[in-house]
Amino acid sequence: MTGHTARTRRFAVLAATAAMTVSATTLSGGTAGAAPLPVPQDINGDGYGDLVLPAPRATVNGQDWAGALVVLYGSAKGVSAAKRAVITQASPGVPGTAEEGDAFGASSAIADLDKDGYADVVVGSPYETVGSAKAAGAVTVLWGSKQGLASGAALPTVVEKNGQAGRDVAAWAGPGNAQALIVNNNTTTRLTGPFTRAGGVASSYLHEETGWMRSATYGDLNGNKGADRVLVTGRMGGLSGGYAFVNSSMRDTSFRRMTGGDGLTSAVGDVNGDGYGDLVLGDPDEPNGDGPWGHTGGAVHVWFGSAKGVAYNEAPMIIHQDTAGVPGGGERYDAFGASVAVADLNRDGAAEIIVGTPGEAIGGKGNAGGVIVVPGRRAGQLGQGSYAFNQGTAGVPGGIEAGDQFGATVSAGDLNQDGRPDLVVGAAWENDQGAVWVLPGGASAPAYTSSASFGPAGLGLPWASGMLLGGDLQQ
Repeated sequence: MTGHTARTRRFAVLAATAAMTVSATTLSGGTAGAAPLPVPQDINGDGYGDLVLPAPRATVNGQDWAGALVVLYGSAKGVSAAKRAVITQASPGVPGTAEEGDAFGASSAIADLDKDGYADVVVGSPYETVGSAKAAGAVTVLWGSKQGLASGAALPTVVEKNGQAGRDVAAWAGPGNAQALIVNNNTTTRLTGPFTRAGGVASSYLHEETGWMRSATYGDLNGNKGADRVLVTGRMGGLSGGYAFVNSSMRDTSFRRMTGGDGLTSAVGDVNGDGYGDLVLGDPDEPNGDGPWGHTGGAVHVWFGSAKGVAYNEAPMIIHQDTAGVPGGGERYDAFGASVAVADLNRDGAAEIIVGTPGEAIGGKGNAGGVIVVPGRRAGQLGQGSYAFNQGTAGVPGGIEAGDQFGATVSAGDLNQDGRPDLVVGAAWENDQGAVWVLPGGASAPAYTSSASFGPAGLGLPWASGMLLGGDLQQ
């Protein structure tokens, strides 16, 4: 793990500097998937969910940090390295050129944008130079087909120096026209279909109401099967994270900012089993001494959906490692909530919240990382019955090592069509390169003894220090 701290800081400083270049006033400090480990969907139409793994700092043709995506295609036996595709900007049919520092794959989302029955993959390259605009960022859609991801097209983005378009992406293909969200440093572009194979869209809307931006996701918060959008800003002065906005718009000055909590990462799912999606916001940073929110070691905030959606002016339910029933205790820099996902692992109708804690120290080994699963429940405080796992859990491949950051990313989806969601976990700095674990769904919890891990060598990626295989929501 030696040496990765300086590289991480360099990447973070580049991002922060770019943000301040855009506007110094903005900061002081389902059928959808958000970056970097999107919910698996069927890309090749064989009936099985397919897994997209980012490696945004992978070396391509000698170009450091050019970036790559690895697709593991699902089957009745789940996923394996034998049925995979490695895609870069040097691949045939993919727009652009593999260049040093582009970070192709820093964000990704999956949805059938052209409604042809095959899921498509939207990919961000936030440090791509466009014309003379350095780090303007670019976003590509890779079209699904019977043969898998076969070709791609560039999507329209805001082009400005250090804009970093594609620092996050989200996509939706439910009823009605498909949509995509493209996050750059200061705004978010919403594209609405129909989408054409050339990358054309029916309309584009620029969300400027949030200011300094970090991430986005889609979900159904009111049960109408429509696309509710969640925009989360970057870290704000006086807060432990950023603000969350739901269905906000400059058009009618409906800013719809969530109150009572902040964070950096988000997911939507039905946690209390009432038929409405709930907004889950991960808040992994330490509380700011002047701020009203945050918890030592990190927290998760939950706003429950209803026929009217989420209540913007009501405080959320808060979960952390000092909540009754949650394993461990709130310790500084655990980063509880650095990644979040929602899936009904025990199939009781109330979905579990999967929470990454990549900063968790285990057995004295700092930043080894782990994952905590918080069961959904129909009523009452969430937390009871929670359980944790890490690389020291029997059946989970590997071993506990300082600095691995197991749990840096999490996702869940059914990869073998057995009706049980499979868990996917990334460890951003495993062996200085990153790795991904797939834990098959069991009767009521992950089947640890059937778990598999995937490292760069087994996926055909050349060795590269800090490639972030599996992604890193904290980058």
